[in-house]
Amino acid sequence: MALAKKSDRLGKEEIGPLLFKLSAPAIIGMIVHALYNIIDSIYVGHLSTEALSALSLSFPIQMLIIAIGVGTGIGASSLISRLLGQGNTKRASIVAEHVFFIAIIYGIVFGIIGLFFADKIIQLFTDDPVLIDLAKQYMQIILSGSIVVFIPATFNYILRGEGNTFAPMITMIIGAVLNIILDPFLIFGLWIFPELGIKGAAYATIGSRLFAGIFITMVLLSDKTEFNLKLTEFSFDFQIIREIYQVGVPAMLNRLIFSISIAVINKILGSFSSTAIAVMGVIFRLQSFFLMSVFGLAQGYLPLLGYNYGHRKPERMKKTIQLGSMAALGFGILASLIFRLFPEILLQMFNKDPEFLRIGAIALPRVGLAYIFMVINIIGATTFQALGRGLPSLVLTITRQFIFLIPGMLTLGHFFGLKAVWFALPLSEFTALLICVTWIFFFLRSCLSKIRLSNNSKEDTC
Repeated sequence: MALAKKSDRLGKEEIGPLLFKLSAPAIIGMIVHALYNIIDSIYVGHLSTEALSALSLSFPIQMLIIAIGVGTGIGASSLISRLLGQGNTKRASIVAEHVFFIAIIYGIVFGIIGLFFADKIIQLFTDDPVLIDLAKQYMQIILSGSIVVFIPATFNYILRGEGNTFAPMITMIIGAVLNIILDPFLIFGLWIFPELGIKGAAYATIGSRLFAGIFITMVLLSDKTEFNLKLTEFSFDFQIIREIYQVGVPAMLNRLIFSISIAVINKILGSFSSTAIAVMGVIFRLQSFFLMSVFGLAQGYLPLLGYNYGHRKPERMKKTIQLGSMAALGFGILASLIFRLFPEILLQMFNKDPEFLRIGAIALPRVGLAYIFMVINIIGATTFQALGRGLPSLVLTITRQFIFLIPGMLTLGHFFGLKAVWFALPLSEFTALLICVTWIFFFLRSCLSKIRLSNNSKEDTC
C-alpha cells in the first residue's frame, strides 16, 4: 500500500505545486546536463575552430543515439503512467523489464557500428579531410561506448513514469558533473593524464555516463520504486513492444528528423563557410541550456497529464495543460531575450576568432526569436504523447523541419545570403505553432467531452 501511494499523488495533489515538484528536479538535471554540453564545446573550441566544427558535425549522430533512447523512454513513460493511473502496477513492472533489455540491445548494435563504420558515417556530412579525421576520432569512441548512453537515457524515463523525477535528476547531475571534471584532464593532458584532444572529450562523455548508468540501474533494481522487476523470468511480450513504440516511434522519429535536419543545415551552412557550421553548433548547445528547462518541465508534465487521462479527470488535465504552457512560454521568452541582448558575450566563451564572432553576432538574435514559439510546440508534442498519441507530434515535426525550415533556409540563402538564412528558424517555428495550437484545440475539445460522457468506461475515449 505504501508504494501505491507514490503515484496516487498525481491524481490528488494540487496541480500547480505538484507540477513544480515533478518538474523542478528534471529541470535542474537537464540544465546541468546542458551545462556539460556547453562546457564540453568550450573546451573543444579552445583546441581549434576545426575541432569545434568537427564536434558540430558529430552532433547529428549523437542526436541519433539520444533519439532512439529517449523515444523508447518516452513511449515507456507514457505507457507506465497510464497503467499506474489504471492501477495496473504489475504490467507497469513488465514494461520496465522490457525497456531494461531493449537498452542493452541498442547499446550492443551501436557499439558494433561505431567500431567498423564511424568514418563512413562522417563522410556523409563533409568531404573536408581534416574535419573527417577529427569527427571520426570523436564519434568512434562515442558509438563504441553507446551502451552507457542508452542505459541512463531509457532508465530515467521508467522512473519518470511513476512520477519519480528526483532519481533521474541525480543521474543527470552525476553524468554532467563527472564529465565537466574529466574534460580538461583528458583533453589537455592535465596532471597524470595524457593529452588526448578531441578524443579526450569522447572518453570523458563515456566514462561519466558509465557511472550515471550504474547509479540509475541500482535505483531501478532496488525496493525504492513501485516496480518489481523479475529479470530472470523475463520473456518478450510483443504487445508491450507495440504499445511502447506506438508513442515511442513517433517520439523517436521526431528526434531523428531533428538529427537529419541538423546534418542538412550543416550542409547548407557549409556552402557559405565552415565557420558558420561552428556557429550553428554553438547555437544548438546554447539553446539546449534553455530548452532543456522546457524538456525538464515536459518530463514532469507528461506523467501528470497521462495519469489523469488514465484516471479520467478532465479538469485536472485542463489545468495541467494551462500551467505547463504558461511555464514553457516563460522559458522561451527568457531564452529569446538573452540571445538578443548578449550575443557577443555568449560567443566569446567558445572561440574568439573574428569571423566566428562576426557571423555569430548576426545569427544569435535572429535565431533567438524562434524560442518563443518553439517552447509551445514542445509542450504540444508532449501533450499528444501523454495521451498515447504520438503521430500528431511526428507530423508537426516533419512539417516544421522539412516543409518550412530546410526549404526556408535554402530559399533565403539563395536570394539573400547567409545573413538571411537564420530567419528561417523563427519563421518555421511560428508556422508550426499555428498548426499545433489549432490541432490541439480541436483534439482536446473532442477528447475531454468524451471523457465527461463516459467516465465509467474503461475504454480509451479519445
